[in-house]
Parts: sequence; C-alpha cells; structure tokens
Amino acid sequence: MQRTLVMTLLGPDRPGIVEQLARLIRQHGGNWLESRMARLGGQFAGLLRVQVAAETEPALRAALAALADQGLRVVVHADSPPAPAPGPAELRQLEIIGHDRPGIVQEITGALARHGGNVEELETECVSAAMSGETLFKARARVRVPATTNLAALKAELEKIAADLIVEVALLKLA
Repeated sequence: MQRTLVMTLLGPDRPGIVEQLARLIRQHGGNWLESRMARLGGQFAGLLRVQVAAETEPALRAALAALADQGLRVVVHADSPPAPAPGPAELRQLEIIGHDRPGIVQEITGALARHGGNVEELETECVSAAMSGETLFKARARVRVPATTNLAALKAELEKIAADLIVEVALLKLA
C-alpha cells in the first residue's frame, strides 16, 4: 500500500539540500510528487509531498529526522484526503502591489476570509521601485471563492482596503 506524506523543511541554506532529500526519498522507494522550495533570508524553506510504500515509511521518516544533525528540520505528516468542499467554488487570482507597510497581508486575507475565500497559494516579495528606490510590496495569490460569495461586496471591501493602505489590488477570474 502506498502512503502519501507532506513535509515541511527548514534550515540554513547550503548547496545540495534538494539533492540530498531526493536521494533519501529514492533510496526508500519514494516518488517525489510536488514541492515548493525557496531560499528566504539565508534559510532553506520547503514544502514537499511524496509517495512511499507503507513498509518503507518508518525508515524514510527516520532518515529525514537524522537530517536535524545537519541543521535541517523536517516535519512529516500523513497526507489526508481533502475535506469535501462546502459547495461549488471558483478560482481567482489576487494581485497586490504598493508601498510596503505592516498589515497588508492581514487586511487583505481578512477580507477574503470574511467572504469565505480560501488562500490556496501565496507568493509575496518586497522589491525596490524602479524610479524612487522605495520598497514595494508585491503579492500574488490563488484564492478559492465559493460560488455563493457576493463578488461585488468582496471587491468593494478589497478596494476600500487598497485605498486605505495605498496599494493596488486586482481579483481576477482564472480560466
């Protein structure tokens, strides 16, 4: 029987981390399914989903735990089937850009949550503005919004927040 595992990884960045993980997974007969990995502030951070035979799972878990000796913390969870969606929904892409300031993510995601939106993927970064050199905050998110959501009300709330925070926000329908 195959088991699907989801893991988080965090530790000081260094060359070879991904290869080392891939080697351990392969040595234990596992299959690398999907991942998101990045270097953030000198740290290697990752999310990884793998499939492995139930009989080799304990050995793989032990091998991953041993990576702590090299400074890489790995937390492993058994993947569980997704909860049934409460009803039909549509995917939207949310884009944000504006001068960086505390609270942008909290304000925007709070509005989404109040309208039943679920952030499925989020990427953010701070970059230097081309002309002024000021710090700009940029974000892109994939959001699942229930079909019953009043999109006009959600967009109005996002526009009000955008005006208060002096950022641009766009909520686009994904194909």
